[in-house]
Parts: sequence; C-alpha cells; structure tokens
Amino acid sequence: MAYFRKLDSQMTRLLELFSREDRWLIIINADPDALASAMALKRIMAHRVLDVGIAQVNEITRPDNLEMISSLRIRTRRLTPTVAAQYDKFALVDSQPHHHEGFAPFKFSIVIDHHPLSPEHPLDADYTDIKPDYGAVSSLFTEYLYNLRIRPGKFLATALLYGIRTDTSSFERIFCMADVRAFQFLNKYANHPLLRKIYRSELHLEWLEYFSQAFYKMRILGQGLFAYMNKVESPDILVALADFFLRVQGVSWTAVCGQVDEHVVAVFRGDGLRKDMGRFASRIFKNVGSAGGHKSMARAEIPLENMNGESPETFIWNRLHKKKKPVLPKEERPLSEEMDSLPDLDEKNE
Repeated sequence: MAYFRKLDSQMTRLLELFSREDRWLIIINADPDALASAMALKRIMAHRVLDVGIAQVNEITRPDNLEMISSLRIRTRRLTPTVAAQYDKFALVDSQPHHHEGFAPFKFSIVIDHHPLSPEHPLDADYTDIKPDYGAVSSLFTEYLYNLRIRPGKFLATALLYGIRTDTSSFERIFCMADVRAFQFLNKYANHPLLRKIYRSELHLEWLEYFSQAFYKMRILGQGLFAYMNKVESPDILVALADFFLRVQGVSWTAVCGQVDEHVVAVFRGDGLRKDMGRFASRIFKNVGSAGGHKSMARAEIPLENMNGESPETFIWNRLHKKKKPVLPKEERPLSEEMDSLPDLDEKNE
C-alpha cells in the first residue's frame, strides 16, 4: 500500500494552472497551519510561474506565530491594495472566501482548505480541494509534495510539522490517518531544535506583568477560575492566561476577561469533559454581544455600551456567578439532577 494517496490526475489539474507569465499571490488568515500551507504552495509554484508571494489579511501578534515567521524565514506581508495590485492570480489556503471580509475583493483561482463547505457560499474557483476530515491543511500539502516528488527542505518540513501539531492540538483534536502519516513523514526532514523554539515561544516578555496581576485577581467558581484583567493591549494576553490557568489541578474551566478598545473580550477554556464552553458562552452573553466557539474553547465580545453603566468586571461576574439551587434529598431529585451529580470521570485504580 502506498504511503499517501495517489493524486496524479489531481496534480496534473493543479499544475496546468501555472504559467511562466503569471504572478501569483497566496492569501491567508495567518496562523501556523495557514503559514505552512502557503509555504508549501509557494514551493510547488517555484520555477513554474514568474513570481509568487504570500500576504495575510490579519495582524500577526501571537509570539509563536512571530517566532515561526522569523525562525523559518517566511516572507509574508500585510495584504493591502498596493500589494494586491502587483499580482494577477490569487490562491487561498486554510480558508474559504466567506471566512473573512478581507477575502471579498478577490477572484480566487485556487482554494485549498479543511473547514466544512457552506451551502450558502458555494466555491467558484478553477481548482478546489476541501477536506473537512483532515486535521490540518498542512497534511494535505504534505501529500501534494509527496505526489510531486518534492522533498521538503528543513524550514518547510518544520513549518508543516508545526502546522499539523497546532491544528490537531498534538493529536488531541479530530484528525485522520493522513495527518499521522504526514507527521511521521515530515519528522525525518524537520529541524527539531527550531520546532521546540517555536512552540515554546508562547509569551512576549512584556506580558509577564499580566500574570503577576492575574494571580491577585483570580476568583474560584466551583471548578472554574475567573479573572478580570481591566484594559489589555491584545486579546492574545487573555488567551495565554486562560490556557495557563486551565493547567491548575482541579480547575475544569477558565474565563479570563479584559477590555480591548470599546469591547470587553472574554476568553473561555475547558477540559472538554462536561461543560461545553461554546454553548456556555453563547447562553450567558447571547443578548449583549457576540459569543460562540467549541466544546473546549470559546470567546465572547461585549460592547461597553451594552453594560448599562455597570463596571465590566461586575457585569461579567454577575452573568457567570449563579446562586446554587437548594440540594434536595437524593430520593426527591429528578433523574436529570441525579445524573448531573455524577463525577466527570470514574478514576480506576491501577
């Protein structure tokens, strides 16, 4: 059995799109998987087109992403009309045109992604490859490189490996065998000291003062931990704190909030065992702002004007903090309450 799928006809269709006279721009909403996928597509286009560049619609602020760009020498820049005017063909990876308003002005010739298709937003491109069962687009591009007999250099292999690692959360999220095989294949080509340097770069030096503040501001809510951080320069600080406090033994969910410009941003993290953080955030903030996410992570943004003059910390706390119902004797409890009282997991003695 072949290591990867055979994609001969598919690769022929892709390569037929490239001409020596074309100038291609690969557009992304930058994160590790998108950056790595853009690098791979750029490598495939090399020597087949006149010029190829990478541009992102978002501002890159996360320290691991910045370290990835620096260590792996990824040449990407902020997308502007001036940048776009230098190119005549456009490709989109790790996203679909309706995912970001910054994609709207472009007619994409290539769309390669792993997010589910939307019936309301059909794709219109010369070449599309959408694989919702893949944990990372980096895995799909590893298959492309393998089928095209392109051996990834150490920077590209390291980027793709990190893209798979982040989008599968080190294989803790949904993934398929293609992700595992791609990770195994890339492992022998990647620069592992560089990889460790990237994934350990989680914090900016100036963020450390927020950790000091958070230790004094945190409050316990049952198995949850809440902290309101006043004004912060970036929501990424709240993400770092919410992830950090979830590592505390006995804490099953965290909510870390702070004011960013004229909004209060609340970042939720959970262990994924019982409480669905996406539904939790939507339920308590649906009437006052935007909120949603997944079972283990969610986010809400509430305009200050929707808080009716209340302080943001009090407003958030009052919505999180609900008085417990009186506990009924066991024989009088409804079955649903009896089930809710069960522990999250049965710990087995070894």
